[in-house]
Amino acid sequence: MSQQPLVVRGLSVSFRAGPALTGVDLVVAPGQRVALVGENGVGKSTLLRAVAGALPQSAQISGGVTAPGDLMWLPQEPPFRDEATIEEVLASTLRPLRQAVVEVERLADQLEQPETAQKYAEILDWAITHEAWDADRRALLTAERLGLSGLAPGRRVGTLSGGQRTRLALATAITRRPEALLLDEPTNHLDDGAVAVLDEFVRDLPGVVLIASHDRVFLDEVATDLIDLDPTPDGWGGTDGEGGRRFGGGWSAYVEARRAARERWEQAYAEQQLELERLRAATTTGADAIAHNRGPTDNDKFIHRFKGANVDRTLARRRRDARQRLEKAEEGQVRKPPAPLRFNADLTAAGHGGRIILVRGLEVGSRLRLPLLDVRAGEHLLVTGPNGAGKSTLLGVLAGRIRPSAGLVQLGARSVAELTQDPNFSEPGRSARQIYLDAVGEALAETRPLGDLGLLHPRDLYRPVGALSLGQRRRLSLAIAIAAAPDLLLLDEPTNHLSLTLVTELEEAIGVTPGTVVLASHDRWLRRRWEGEVVQVSPAPR
Repeated sequence: MSQQPLVVRGLSVSFRAGPALTGVDLVVAPGQRVALVGENGVGKSTLLRAVAGALPQSAQISGGVTAPGDLMWLPQEPPFRDEATIEEVLASTLRPLRQAVVEVERLADQLEQPETAQKYAEILDWAITHEAWDADRRALLTAERLGLSGLAPGRRVGTLSGGQRTRLALATAITRRPEALLLDEPTNHLDDGAVAVLDEFVRDLPGVVLIASHDRVFLDEVATDLIDLDPTPDGWGGTDGEGGRRFGGGWSAYVEARRAARERWEQAYAEQQLELERLRAATTTGADAIAHNRGPTDNDKFIHRFKGANVDRTLARRRRDARQRLEKAEEGQVRKPPAPLRFNADLTAAGHGGRIILVRGLEVGSRLRLPLLDVRAGEHLLVTGPNGAGKSTLLGVLAGRIRPSAGLVQLGARSVAELTQDPNFSEPGRSARQIYLDAVGEALAETRPLGDLGLLHPRDLYRPVGALSLGQRRRLSLAIAIAAAPDLLLLDEPTNHLSLTLVTELEEAIGVTPGTVVLASHDRWLRRRWEGEVVQVSPAPR
């Protein structure tokens, strides 16, 4: 089967709330693994949905998309029905592969007919490309490697955790081996073992791969190209400093290229401003510039009478030339580099000292068992462990959302705030600013306005929260959590869904905040650079 590239030409998408994408051009050839990066709300998920043909009917679309027919899209929330069982999901994935094998064997006995021979060749090519004869074995092996084999086949999707649903979606992709694969934040909710399976699969897939991901290690290890979807005024915002949005390589190389592009932009702007100042001064050139370095004499009146007309003409010509050069320079001047959105808020306040958290013999049903945990004021604790080990459950217990079934939990914090994995706002029609005001109170919202935290762009403060991207809603949740500067902050997968720029700034803020932080994360980049305490939790014995 001939591999077809993915081609996007002049794609623009608008919703009722406004434009989401404008004039995107993109080509992904088979074997390329292209990652989309950019601030939250810039349109990464929208682009994937457009390529998948999954935009709502209300969306206004212009431009074109040409994609391989065998395309698979894995959104941030796997598209399975809650009432479907694990067995049904895997069976629906295997069905076309099994049918291809049956059809190849059936047509093999009818090759004397020309039209049959052509159809046989096409189906055989498809079956070979998708390794259809190995599909059942691959499904079993993948389920085992992803930790799904221990789940009852009849278990319904609605009862699975976020990590289990993500691994089930990944298992369907590995089993099917599509010609084009679209991945939206694929490492969310995955532990190290599952991410290793994903890495191997994506690198080995011969077709088209288009990814939106916040996982910096994943981007370094997998991506062949990165495309920056952030706006590029005057061409200087792109990764190459010349208007290009595409950069070859992974995350680390991209960061360096973006830094260099910004530096060139700022230098070009500064140099041009100096030139503009010089030209503006030249438009007001006086007569002293004509007789430069000559002091006044008694003969000035005599000189002006006989030569003044020439001096005036020279001045007029120089001023006219300077005005023309100034107009031309102003028309083509480099735009001033805009101040980027920067997270500039204190995460926590310093506690009163002593022990903030005491845990002894904690049990939460079959979800968590933790014999001992002590955390002192000002400590930063990273909670790690595989999916299902109880990391989120531990944070829920410390936040008071989850009641332990056994054990002792004592908190010495004056105030506790929690950032959960999935932001949920019950009134999607209300604006981000209104929700923030209701959550933190009028007094605090006035002394610490949402717009001052550097988490949401001013244009998004008054937008309905239902129109915000998942990453923007997560930013709003973070703003609410840190508004009162708690002395104990609980962060559950804080880098999920956030832009990579904000993630870096958030990690820096965690490192210097004076209060106590308990953070649960799978993020390999964060964990490799963590300098605080670490506790490993393991699944409770069954």
